[in-house]
Amino acid sequence: MKLPSAAVAASLVCLIIAPVFAQTTPPAASTATVPVPATKRVTCLSTTASLKGQDKRDQMQLCMAQARLDCLKQAIDQKVVGETRKSFIKTCVGADGAEQQ
Repeated sequence: MKLPSAAVAASLVCLIIAPVFAQTTPPAASTATVPVPATKRVTCLSTTASLKGQDKRDQMQLCMAQARLDCLKQAIDQKVVGETRKSFIKTCVGADGAEQQ
């Protein structure tokens, strides 16, 4: 099963926007926690959660390739070079060595 790129893009937008609408009044400052931003890898995992087998692996691979490309474009725009760029991209994508499923 192939998902059109528009459907994948729409899913990503929904995943990014949904938490904004779901927010409630923040807790008192003494009990507030700092939220951890979702990485692109987490987004890819959530968009492929309903798939199985080879379809899931294929879509995950495509999503991660797009995520790496997006992070590379961001690094280029910000003029990040050398080892700093490599680190920036890993952090941006959220690579933890388990990119393949």
